[in-house]
Amino acid sequence: MKRGLILDFGGVISRTLFETHAQTEAALGLPTGTLTWRGPFDPANDLLWQRMQAHEISERDYWMARTRETGALLGETWDRMETLVQRARGADPDLVVRPEMLALITQARQAGCKLAILSNELDLFYGSALRQRLSCLKDFDAIIDATYTGILKPDARAYQAALDALGLPAADCVFVDDQRRNVDGARALGIPTVHFDVTAPAASCAEAARLLGL
Repeated sequence: MKRGLILDFGGVISRTLFETHAQTEAALGLPTGTLTWRGPFDPANDLLWQRMQAHEISERDYWMARTRETGALLGETWDRMETLVQRARGADPDLVVRPEMLALITQARQAGCKLAILSNELDLFYGSALRQRLSCLKDFDAIIDATYTGILKPDARAYQAALDALGLPAADCVFVDDQRRNVDGARALGIPTVHFDVTAPAASCAEAARLLGL
């Protein structure tokens, strides 16, 4: 059995903002159907998502653009990505945690696995105050957040920081991320990986459990 589970946060532990448009529109007082960008759920009609997948812009660039345009719908200027997440999800952030992933986290913890989050933008998106209200994070041994380290996946140093924090070698861990480039970065270091499919979360969680030997 593997001894460590390293998870991305956005899209893996939490549901994506694409999946919660209805809740976002309700929270912001926008008419139903206002938010039409769907990312991986409708890539053909999200040109900005296509540019991100082609490595023409970064993931942060994508979400900064969506943050600004959502603020503009309200006649407001939003210059921080956490504004979008906090306004959309601030009432109860635990509601956006994937139940399938929560079950995997619990199973891994009960089996004695060490747990880490390796995120490019946890506090950049959520802000530290909102993040501290996410009850599932209490189960993690380490949180490596590029908001503070400045080292973004797929830089090898990001994965190494997570391995060092857990005190485990690459082969003893499983890494899960919804972005192919980040999965490729972990695989290059010899970490067993799962490319998390946000359109099929249960299957991705089952694959992670299988690799962990649970």
